[in-house]
Amino acid sequence: MSIDYLISILKPMLEGAQMTILLFLIAIVVSIPLGFVLTLAVGSRFKPLSLLAEGYIYVMRGTPLLLQLLFICFGLPMIPVVGEYLVLDRFVAACIGFILNYAAYFAEIFRGGLLAIDKGQYEASQVLGLNKWQTLTRVILPQMFRIALPSVANESVTLVKDTALLYAVAVPELLHFAQTAVNRDFTIVPFFVAGIIYLIMTLLLTMVFKGLEKRFKFE
Repeated sequence: MSIDYLISILKPMLEGAQMTILLFLIAIVVSIPLGFVLTLAVGSRFKPLSLLAEGYIYVMRGTPLLLQLLFICFGLPMIPVVGEYLVLDRFVAACIGFILNYAAYFAEIFRGGLLAIDKGQYEASQVLGLNKWQTLTRVILPQMFRIALPSVANESVTLVKDTALLYAVAVPELLHFAQTAVNRDFTIVPFFVAGIIYLIMTLLLTMVFKGLEKRFKFE
């Protein structure tokens, strides 16, 4: 194994890592707000909405992410009548699948954060004359996010690793280029390089969340 060989396989793998990072950023930016909306829907007094949100979370958490990706990429176009209108770009389909799946997990994380807040906080807010919106934004949400932050961090690290599932729907990401190099060169070195790149990405993400935890004085 030479330096030249490492450089030759590193360039396409870093290009694949860009796709991995792009998917991660899109999924995390959209799924966290969507997850919070689902949390509010679950707690809604409008029972049909609450049951619908609970059912959605149950289905998305109870079935494999890979199955969901395959269904969106290959199953939707097979639906009679409307299937031809549901043919999506593979990367777009993957983004939708990750967003829908992780929103369900974040919803449960946020729900746990809300349940961890003492009811006395609500009563104290009423005594101070805060309305429901002020109570939510100034008292409840800051505490909820602080409580939920470690779990959000853990789920985000899992999301980085799960991006490898793009390989199953033929989106050229990091693992795709590693596998291509292994098959071409009959060496497992590209797998080690891919593993190091994943470790670097998760390390950087962990450092970001550690900084956020310190900022929110979680420790």
